[in-house]
Amino acid sequence: MSGSLANRPIGARPRMVPPPSEGLLGRDSKLRRTDWVLWAAVLSLCLLGTLLVAAATKPNNPTHPFAGAEHQAMFVVIGLVLAVLASLADYRAMRSAAPIIYVLGLLGLFATFVIGSNVAGAKAWISIGGGLEIQPSEFSKLAIIVLVAMLFNARVRERQQVGDADVVRALILMGITMGVVLMQNDLGTTLVLLAIMFGVLAVGGAPTRWIVGLAALMAVGAVVVIKLHILHGYQMGRLTSFLNPNADLSGAGYNAYQARIAIGTGGLTGSGLFHGQQINSGAVYASSTDFVFATAGEELGFLGGAAIILLIAVIMWRGLRIAAHAPDLFGRIVAAGVVCWFAFESFENIGMNLGIMPVTGIPLQFVSYGGSSIFASMLAIGLLQNVHIQTKAGPNSTPV
Repeated sequence: MSGSLANRPIGARPRMVPPPSEGLLGRDSKLRRTDWVLWAAVLSLCLLGTLLVAAATKPNNPTHPFAGAEHQAMFVVIGLVLAVLASLADYRAMRSAAPIIYVLGLLGLFATFVIGSNVAGAKAWISIGGGLEIQPSEFSKLAIIVLVAMLFNARVRERQQVGDADVVRALILMGITMGVVLMQNDLGTTLVLLAIMFGVLAVGGAPTRWIVGLAALMAVGAVVVIKLHILHGYQMGRLTSFLNPNADLSGAGYNAYQARIAIGTGGLTGSGLFHGQQINSGAVYASSTDFVFATAGEELGFLGGAAIILLIAVIMWRGLRIAAHAPDLFGRIVAAGVVCWFAFESFENIGMNLGIMPVTGIPLQFVSYGGSSIFASMLAIGLLQNVHIQTKAGPNSTPV
């Protein structure tokens, strides 16, 4: 016998050594297949966001100056747990659960009319105690992405093209969600859902006539809404101040004007964290949420703002890359829908801080203060990672 067998104690089992392709760090392990560039960009944004939340909220709470940052850090940790859980299971198993996710999303939206609270003119939040609130409409974005991905993928798996009936069905289901969100007076989230709608329809293979027709219908609808003054007073005020920035600097246009001042005074490198005059004086309202980019502009300067935009661009790049290489239509629609969601929200939020977009209550992913946005966005990142992991598994993966 060989020396290794001769020296083994009687009754001892041979030690099982996993092949090189298995194990925690093996070639085919999930850790090795994870998109670490995507994780690095997300975590960097979360770190920047927590610092900016600390800078924006510190002047308003002298007894507990870093309470906002502590809450934000807690949101990030919980969000990371959700993202990891979303990345572990095969995303294709979510196909059968998509209708349940959609219904749960709708129930959350309807719950705001019963137990919700009104914030900034929108009844879209539910109090969960401890001064914290949850916004169900954030999760509805992910729900409609997954649902449309399931519907279109089922059609393609039957070796048929996506037809008019499939588009109508998807539009009805997405329209129900958008209608409820609009009933909450949450115009910002409605616009995000519209951007997601165009993205998932285009990537899902909807006929071009539907995309062009919907775009034309939206343009006509926007003109009708403005001409007939269907929007609420504060919404019309925001739109008017965007079209004519100097019309009402003491009213509807005040905060956007103060945000532009903050960004302009930041210069190249900024005044330094906790040293922004506009932010510390309270001149910029919602400087930790909707106008957190103004905080970055004043205290971190052009370089800080550019770093945020660059990190967001990296997330967009990795998301598009994941969508392009997804092994099936379901994964492609999910990844592309998330990219459309993130891209529109980022452009709108930064744009309204710079004065090139109207003011809406849209957060900046991973940077703005708020648990709902962090949780929903992290779940989306987990799904992106899931699609990437299954793509990298290649032909050895087992379809669900």
